Amino acid sequence: GVPRCGASLHEPNKALRIELNANANCIWQIQRNANQTIRLIFSHFKFAPSSSCETESIEVFDGPSTESPLLGQVCDDTDTVPVLESSSDSLTFLITTNSVAFARSFFLYYYFFSPASRTEDCGGELTGPNGTFSSPNYPAPYPEFRYCVWHIQAPKNSKINLQFQDFFLELDRYCQLDFTAVYDGPTTDSGLLGKVCGRAQPTFESSSNVLTVVLSTDDTNSYRGFSAQYSSAPLPGPVEPNTTLTCSSDSMRIVLSKSYVASLGFSEAHLQLNDPSCRPLVTDSVIFSFPLASCGTIKKDEGLSITYTNSISLAPAGHGITRQRNTEITAECRMRNNETLEVIYITKNNTIQHMAAGGRYNVSMAFYESELFSKPVKYSPYDVDLNQTLFAEVTLHSTDPNLQVFIDTCTASPEPESGSLTYDLIRSGCNKDDTVVTYPAFENHGRFKFRAFRFLRSFPSVYLRCGVVICDSTNSNTRCARGCISRQKRDISPHTWKTNTLAGPIRLKRDLRAAEYSESLTKAEAEKTPNPQQYNFYTLAFVVLISNILIVGAVVLKHHKHQAGYSYQNIQSS
Repeated sequence: GVPRCGASLHEPNKALRIELNANANCIWQIQRNANQTIRLIFSHFKFAPSSSCETESIEVFDGPSTESPLLGQVCDDTDTVPVLESSSDSLTFLITTNSVAFARSFFLYYYFFSPASRTEDCGGELTGPNGTFSSPNYPAPYPEFRYCVWHIQAPKNSKINLQFQDFFLELDRYCQLDFTAVYDGPTTDSGLLGKVCGRAQPTFESSSNVLTVVLSTDDTNSYRGFSAQYSSAPLPGPVEPNTTLTCSSDSMRIVLSKSYVASLGFSEAHLQLNDPSCRPLVTDSVIFSFPLASCGTIKKDEGLSITYTNSISLAPAGHGITRQRNTEITAECRMRNNETLEVIYITKNNTIQHMAAGGRYNVSMAFYESELFSKPVKYSPYDVDLNQTLFAEVTLHSTDPNLQVFIDTCTASPEPESGSLTYDLIRSGCNKDDTVVTYPAFENHGRFKFRAFRFLRSFPSVYLRCGVVICDSTNSNTRCARGCISRQKRDISPHTWKTNTLAGPIRLKRDLRAAEYSESLTKAEAEKTPNPQQYNFYTLAFVVLISNILIVGAVVLKHHKHQAGYSYQNIQSS
């Protein structure tokens, strides 16, 4: 009874089987006045072969329409079982298909639940070389509408062997209803090793020392679930601490130990990257260090992330041995949101050795003396006059010429930490202070100027915090290209990476002079203590002076209250 293209759904839980053809643009809205959260699970999806996220995908929005914030996107190359949760009692998803003639099919189900009041009795953290775990209520039937996640971490330089000794879940062709999913990494965003259901005794092996296991159930049929145990074993081959990959916003650095290269049966003298002219520096280790946009590095834009990949070719040591084409070292730097995933895949005889670490783009912000942006302000705090024009520049330190910096948000606050009282200069790419002027994008820089704002009057010093978005400049449909976006039209355009950067403190020169005068006055009072008559005279003069200041100040503030953009009452309270 569900229309094949879109619907408005109000049931507390429901399963949907959707079939679509070419050129579909269908919206489903889930909403119910229940003050609960929605969990949406896409347990099976089949897109047109080789379709891209730009032309064919499922987009899920956290709210009642496609103007709500984007929760996630599911595409043909999605290597997970997507599970998305709303922040309220409404959720919307849009399925778009391209012009290829193909029968697409999707199976999903959703249900409302209350995370705060619900006691989770499954999932958790498992550490150590071995351990056991089971589904909730095992061997009794597992409960309905349950989503359990186990994170397993074994000692470093080891792999995990997972075995389900007893396994009995509801059976269907694509494991769409009740299923267990196993991921080769620390989260459910890691590569999917497999999804199983029915009766079986499946086993899995990780490529590193971390593994993630998921149990998802619906409300149709429940069985006894599973009992599982895991053990760890050393990774094949010597994986040494100095076999590493380091990614920055402008370069890639690969370090291989000589002993490890020799263990593969190769000589460091025969190593090269995609570009054969790029050779390593051989010291105590074998080191490749090169700019991201060189040495044959392959750049792939994936919408919300960008990946740089290069491979090391290995020639055998000695003569008379044919080259082993089944041995490969691939280094991958994936930039996404606030993190950079650094991965080395070493494949030998179909065995993958995998290592990962963290890194990020290098972004900085500085003030400059003029709009030439040639002389940075090198002292801190930065003492300025009220209404003085300040010039700020955000720089992405990268050798990739196709990356663009866009300043999405800039706020001023009295504290360097976020969360304190703020004054908006730029919000969603729109200038909120009438003195802000944004310069056109220039190479890897984002620039703007503004006047020392009224916010400085209320605080001794102020910090500038900017939210920065980095995009591929060759893509005309990015967040950077869209510029100012009003609050009514939320942004869902792709970007490569985003972060915050901080500059300051900024301080008014008059506050500096007042502080210096107060300090000198304190010293003078320490040297000479006035007699009571002098004290009374000083007190009377001080009271008269303060009264005059308050009267004059109130008149001035009342005269300028509309021009300043604040109410007179708010300024009094400040």
